[in-house]
Amino acid sequence: MAKTLNVPLIGARRHKPPDRSGRVPRRSADVLLLALVAGAFTLAQLVLVHPWMGLGWDETVYVSQVSPHAPAAFFSAPRARGVPLLVAPIASWSSSTTLLRVYLALLSGLGLFVALRVWRALFPVRVLAVAGALFGTLWVTLFYGPQAMPNYWVAIGALVCVGCFLRARADRGDRAALWGIGLGAALMAWMRPPDAVWVALPLLVLAAAVPRWRRPLPLLVLVGGLLAGAAEWIVEAYVSYGGLGQRLSDGSRIQGGLGWNVAVGDQMRSLGGRVLCRPCTGGMPSPVVMAWWFVLPLIAALGLVIAVRARRRTPTLLLLACATTAGIPYLFMIGYAAPRFLLPLYALVAIPVADALVQLLTFPAGRWRPVIVTLVAVALAGHLAVQFAVLQAAVRRTTDSHSGWAATAARLHRLGVRPPCALTGHETVPIAFYAGCSSVAIGGHNANATVRSITSAAGRMPVAVVTVPGSRPPAYARTWTLHRAGDVNVYVSPGAGSRTP
Repeated sequence: MAKTLNVPLIGARRHKPPDRSGRVPRRSADVLLLALVAGAFTLAQLVLVHPWMGLGWDETVYVSQVSPHAPAAFFSAPRARGVPLLVAPIASWSSSTTLLRVYLALLSGLGLFVALRVWRALFPVRVLAVAGALFGTLWVTLFYGPQAMPNYWVAIGALVCVGCFLRARADRGDRAALWGIGLGAALMAWMRPPDAVWVALPLLVLAAAVPRWRRPLPLLVLVGGLLAGAAEWIVEAYVSYGGLGQRLSDGSRIQGGLGWNVAVGDQMRSLGGRVLCRPCTGGMPSPVVMAWWFVLPLIAALGLVIAVRARRRTPTLLLLACATTAGIPYLFMIGYAAPRFLLPLYALVAIPVADALVQLLTFPAGRWRPVIVTLVAVALAGHLAVQFAVLQAAVRRTTDSHSGWAATAARLHRLGVRPPCALTGHETVPIAFYAGCSSVAIGGHNANATVRSITSAAGRMPVAVVTVPGSRPPAYARTWTLHRAGDVNVYVSPGAGSRTP
């Protein structure tokens, strides 16, 4: 058993050449199947999610930290520096959104391949291939795979960390598994430190409190990986946010105050393609759109039953436990919803669900097998159709929204608001990025300025206040020139057009 579980995390062993019949060795065929799934996931992103879709609000914050084409936006307490470092190889020298999307799509496909391969010694490869296909065809996975956002990468880190934790327990000599524990934990914490702790909580409890799992080395590697990934975030807390406790408190406040708050209904409303449901009002999506969400826990439970019979109860239980803790803060502790928050949950639960579906599709021969296979095939086809329909609608709405920001930025340039410049008011974080300006705010989550600093800046560079029609500008801008820019009003500081950028 120990030899079976000693599978490298990254890189392949030297395989035997094909036999005289021309057949590919089984190990190579397994790797090829997982590579095909990951490749199809990458291709689907490039085809279905427009590579030219502009950057979203949060993306502009992350990308601006490393981009030379726009000043760094205010970096609020909940954010971590993982995404800026992830995009730095492209964003640090190119302003091309298309190039960045292609890079992230390729990287996300590679991440999925590595994460699935970690589990090759724990589940049949066909189960892993189906799991990758299920996770990779969710509209939210396809939508956020090529985006400069952290949640997909928390999901990949979770799969790697949990899988390697199980492998290290089964084979004490599996050094690759120890590396995988640390790297997976570090990746999660690098992207979102609180999420990393929630995902790793069952692993920490098992390694510290359960005698059969109490081994110091995996526990030390796990804790070390979490600390290594979160080190910059912790140091920054003391340098810029008044300490770790203050940063956590500010992060909770910005997210509406973390505490007991059932957000299950909010997450259900977001299933129809709402990328941010805050405030989460309005009706529920069609039952057809929500059906998979209710079926998911039922199939996962069936996967657990199948795992018990197949003598792989422990991996399945641990996957479900980590999926549960990953979902708790976003289902029961936050007052709004975004579908990307649950990506780690979906990634972890995909393997038990795939295990159940494979078992149903390979049901022993008999009169019920054609019926079961037909029902599963029809259900999966319907599920895919719904996911792709929701994805298309979300991409269309998002592209239109981002195009509006770009159009406003172009109008500002024509009005003489060019770098160096500053914007404040309605949706100025993304508009400022597109315009190459600084975004400033007197209040709210991104407060980083005062009235005095804004009026002082207006004396040495172009400054504009963006408002929605019908709203009054702040007192200091009421004498500034009013212009219409698409769906918003823009108040431009005196002399902006005459200043030399």
